[in-house]
Amino acid sequence: MSRFIDRVVLHVSAGKGGNGCASVHREKFKPLGGPDGGSGGRGGDVVLEVDGNVHTLLDFHFHPHAKATNGKQGMGSNRDGAQGDDLILRVPDGTVVLDEDGHILADLIGVGTRFEAAQGGRGGLGNAALSSKARKAPGFALLGEDGVERELVLELKSVADVGLVGFPSAGKSSLVSVLSAAKPKIADYPFTTLVPNLGVVSSGDTTFTVADVPGLIPGASDGRGLGLDFLRHLERCAVLAHVVDCATLDPGRDPISDIDALEAELAAYKGALSGDAGLGDLADRPRIVILNKADVPEAAELAEMVTPDLEARGWPVFTISAVSREGLRPLTFALAKLVADYREAHPKAEPKRQVIRPVISNENSFSVVADPEIPGGFIVRGTRPERWVRQTQFDNDEAVGYLADRLARLGVETELVKQGAEPGASVTIGNVSFDWEPQTPAGVDLTRTGRGTDPRLDQVERIGATERKHASRIRRGLEGLDPEDQ
Repeated sequence: MSRFIDRVVLHVSAGKGGNGCASVHREKFKPLGGPDGGSGGRGGDVVLEVDGNVHTLLDFHFHPHAKATNGKQGMGSNRDGAQGDDLILRVPDGTVVLDEDGHILADLIGVGTRFEAAQGGRGGLGNAALSSKARKAPGFALLGEDGVERELVLELKSVADVGLVGFPSAGKSSLVSVLSAAKPKIADYPFTTLVPNLGVVSSGDTTFTVADVPGLIPGASDGRGLGLDFLRHLERCAVLAHVVDCATLDPGRDPISDIDALEAELAAYKGALSGDAGLGDLADRPRIVILNKADVPEAAELAEMVTPDLEARGWPVFTISAVSREGLRPLTFALAKLVADYREAHPKAEPKRQVIRPVISNENSFSVVADPEIPGGFIVRGTRPERWVRQTQFDNDEAVGYLADRLARLGVETELVKQGAEPGASVTIGNVSFDWEPQTPAGVDLTRTGRGTDPRLDQVERIGATERKHASRIRRGLEGLDPEDQ
């Protein structure tokens, strides 16, 4: 038997971009063929898409990790790597996507609605794309970027026109079974229904859906019982129907007190999607009262007594019996009219499409702040500097020199001087720390040597920040001497 899962935690990982290729064209009688390394392919995205054939989040419950394919590495002869395939995850209509902090990222309503959950990494440029007048044959390429990894929470909020609300064993499941072709579990003990049941009802020219929400009890809006797990399934319902058990044997309960208790819970519950769904709070939805189990003589008498008081509140009241099917026809017509009135006032929206809008941001901006852990050190933060560091092959001196040129053109070196950085100071960009050498003529054209080398990166006599920090820890007894120094 399939399980109904309406809340899961999903770990998504987009594909990594492919590395660029450092290659030189070689052909007979053409010893200087020039660079021909291709660029790496982009990593695949992870996309959520609404599918009308999916009705539960069960697949994600058993497979909570989703990863798109990586981009392929560039090759010689100017061959770019293939892009990674996007991973399309099918989700049911009404799925809400939240981040780790509970903020809503997307409300997926309508078949075909898509949401980009994780973006694939950029592919690294090959040396053919990096060639210039100053660097005619680069001996390096850029690395591909890692794809976005994030943890998402998926919540399913049923898309139904009418929501049946009532205490446990009030007869909601029985009512759905006689109004529609749905076959929910029916028994004579509380909390028989553990998952929402949806039924399709036809009345004249109007067809609408009814949701049987598991029984609520006082304190449901605070998480008591199954309240918080299923109150959210009422957020999209246009009409709320109170199903009241008029044949209960509990001496402390009666139809009026039951409705008042449920109304208090509905008023206390604050749905996350009240504004987005355009329906307002649960307390403002149209109401209808269904007095059930009229086949019991005492229940029929009680229903007749309380009907005037309920009608005084402005709510339509219907006395029915789900067992004998008494009063179902007028109830069906009344529900159909309420739904039709709502649809007329709220025309059905077109399925949402993913809209890509340019984000106004200045990628050239960066900041230089003092490192709180290393005296005299600095941390450089910024979109471009951190991306450039991730793309650099630090075992290739020419690639490191190219990074220094890019940082100098951006103004990082000038800002370090303004901040009072001393020669050999520790500078951290992203997850990489290095010793800053202001004498390095970054950003100027120099005579190149062998491929993969840079004459500006020769060793200097000055002791770097790492060595000074190590010596300081030795003096304080926090570390021992290296065997080579003893």
